[in-house]
Amino acid sequence: MSKRLRSSDVCADCSGPDPSWASVNRGTFICDECCSVHRSLGRHISQVRHLKHTPWPPTLLQMVETLCNNGANSIWEHSLLDPASIMSGRRKANPQDKVHPNKAEFIRAKYQMLAFVHRLPCRDDDSVTAKDLSKQLHSSVRTGNLETCLRLLSLGAQANFFHPEKGNTPLHVASKAGQILQAELLAVYGADPGTQDSNGKTPVDYARQGGHHELAERLVEIQYELTDRLAFYLCGRKPDHKNGQHFIIPQMADSSLDLSELAKAAKKKLQSLSNHLFEELAMDVYDEVDRRETDAVWLATQNHSTLVTETTVVPFLPVNPEYSSTRNQGRQKLARFNAHEFATLVIDILSDAKRRQQGSSRSNSKDNVDLILKTINQHSVESQDNDQPDYDSVASDEDTDLETTASKANRQKSLDSDLSDGPVTVQEFMEVKNALVASEAKIQQLMKLLGKDAN
Repeated sequence: MSKRLRSSDVCADCSGPDPSWASVNRGTFICDECCSVHRSLGRHISQVRHLKHTPWPPTLLQMVETLCNNGANSIWEHSLLDPASIMSGRRKANPQDKVHPNKAEFIRAKYQMLAFVHRLPCRDDDSVTAKDLSKQLHSSVRTGNLETCLRLLSLGAQANFFHPEKGNTPLHVASKAGQILQAELLAVYGADPGTQDSNGKTPVDYARQGGHHELAERLVEIQYELTDRLAFYLCGRKPDHKNGQHFIIPQMADSSLDLSELAKAAKKKLQSLSNHLFEELAMDVYDEVDRRETDAVWLATQNHSTLVTETTVVPFLPVNPEYSSTRNQGRQKLARFNAHEFATLVIDILSDAKRRQQGSSRSNSKDNVDLILKTINQHSVESQDNDQPDYDSVASDEDTDLETTASKANRQKSLDSDLSDGPVTVQEFMEVKNALVASEAKIQQLMKLLGKDAN
């Protein structure tokens, strides 16, 4: 008699054997073919890691394994498992299906449109529903029931919710209770380890106070995950947080490019970005580092004769419809940077992140390093726009009509606020960086365009 397969033994999306990838924020294990679809959706939908060839913080892997083995996939396929549901007639993908369109359409419906997730009864005020769910999450994280918390998060609970009566966040509660796997899950969904409660204490403070030293150390790592990942990408080392070293700034072997006037101008523009825009740029570069590193693992682990085709390659960062078309264009242009140019940009960001932390430490400003160093996991998993534009349309510099009038107005209001003190935009900085390898004529043309925009 053959033993019954566990959830971790088969792909969550097509039931193929021996999945070698994980979707961290979904708590599922997936096969190579399904992973190619996950990657094309972007990290805001699915954060993928190879189970063997990608470095894992031990407790993060344990969190995903626990979710997988406790039936997290049933959260995303709730309607498919319910015979009484009108959606039960929809067929789940199987290993024999083609990647395109069969598996791709099923995976998009499952994770992007959340077509099979259990829906709550409609209310007039969605914010009330989200607040109720967040309060339930706040209570649930003191236990070890991860799948309950993932279900609440999938329905709209906010990982960084500040409870008005309790005066703290779910991460404060999990840290006080020593629930390290809950802390991992909350961090994946955007919880900030640097958030202070009504007593001025952070989750790290409560973990240390409770003697949960492993959790406290992990929370510090999560707080600096963005800059740690960028440093590791360049030099293969991470800071020694235990001994108070929070940054590593790698040095370029050939720094001649850094001496150019263009490089100096680019660095000056970077330093003049508001903290909000600097954070956005740093998160975009983090996503590009993840794309490049995952590409390397992907190419090293695939059967090149069958799987590595144009349809399985992710040539640049996928569209995130929550971002403006301008930001999406800038994100995709990061793929054009060669190794030297990209390394220079990463070093500039690491240097300025350290400068901003030191500056805010001296001034005790509320706009402190927590804003700059929010973990990349702040990409919350939310329901996405079903009319997501194609890559080419967003990659085009001419197509800027991808957003609704309301979203444009909101973005303009945000930009007006950010630019009130005169900082430049992320797009201007990206253009200067691209100009490092452009011809003199192109540079002049760019400067003229920038001059016209300024006027």
